[in-house]
Amino acid sequence: MVEQRLRILAHKESSRKICLQVMPSYLLAGLGMVTAGMLLDQVQHWEVFQEISEVFILVPALVGLKGNLEMTLASRLSTAVQATVVGFLAAVVAASLGGLTRGRVELLHAAILCASSIITTFIAALSLGLVMVAVIIGSRRVGINPDNIATPIAASLGDIITLSLLAVVSTFFLCYRDRWYLPVAVCAFFLLLVPVWVLIACQSPPIGEVLRSGWQPVIFAMSISSIGGLILDKTVSNPNFEGMAVFTPVINGVGGNLVAIQASRMSTYFHYWSLPGALPFKIITECPGPYATFCSSDPNSKSARVLIILVVPGQLVFLYMIHLLQAGHTAMTAVFIICYLSSALLQVAILLHVANLMVRWLWQRGLDPDNFSIPYLTALGDLLGTGFLALSFRLIQRISVGI
Repeated sequence: MVEQRLRILAHKESSRKICLQVMPSYLLAGLGMVTAGMLLDQVQHWEVFQEISEVFILVPALVGLKGNLEMTLASRLSTAVQATVVGFLAAVVAASLGGLTRGRVELLHAAILCASSIITTFIAALSLGLVMVAVIIGSRRVGINPDNIATPIAASLGDIITLSLLAVVSTFFLCYRDRWYLPVAVCAFFLLLVPVWVLIACQSPPIGEVLRSGWQPVIFAMSISSIGGLILDKTVSNPNFEGMAVFTPVINGVGGNLVAIQASRMSTYFHYWSLPGALPFKIITECPGPYATFCSSDPNSKSARVLIILVVPGQLVFLYMIHLLQAGHTAMTAVFIICYLSSALLQVAILLHVANLMVRWLWQRGLDPDNFSIPYLTALGDLLGTGFLALSFRLIQRISVGI
């Protein structure tokens, strides 16, 4: 009965109510992302990031992975399995991409990447899962739509937890690099636990179904995020891109949070008004253009307008926080602010339109958009955010030399 009442309230929400519910958690998430950016700006100079630069490739993949696992609200047991396996695969992809660009793969570095990634994803998934359960229960008790606040709160804490764990754990293994068997033993231990977790998880049919169907989105999303990580790896050490590290978690996190809110709201709307395989009768067109996404009478267009309107004021607040805390190495000039805000707006506009298309497409094929769309969209947000940010820094550098 409570669930039904929450859903009815969600579909009668005005733009003002959506904004008031999203804004506090959005700003809280932004504070977490600014902190994560400052953390990345500091740890990029640590020995492990200098010696094993492939760790930068892991950053978007692991930060995105913890969000994808928690935003889809998968069971904790299935999340433990997915976190271990996908964390291992993310390290393999990072080592492979680094090897392709450098012409060789350091086996010890690859082992450190794998062990660090597995431990980071496992602990982050466990701790963040507990937080998400508390957020959902708390929001239902006070009558707030969980779709509006759960994903930003998960992201605000997850970014800091994941980055901190990755930096500390990888530094630990690097300090004991002479004991090459240590990261190998850690990887073997966690991978051997996977069959045990699978057997326990499969005792419950719903959990087993999540475990069987939830692999494709998170693995594919991890691959997309790794490409963004490769861009970060190649740009963060370039003097022309000095200061980019502090802004990367912010632009990526804002885009991912806003599109996750929209995808979650659309999925709830479809669940309420129709059955999988058929669009609700209020949905006019099956393949909307950008105009329909943002300016139509479609019920989900209202929330898309609210979310994209939040981009500029939110990002200005986050930029001011970074400036106030004297983080990064980039002057807050008018040119930089315009380029940064343009990148953020373009990123979110693309993500919201892709979300509108993807959620409809998944629903028509009988797939739950909550489980499938968010990983793809947040990974795309990482790629677009990192790419647009790199282009902005390149453009600013060209403007500064008069080209």
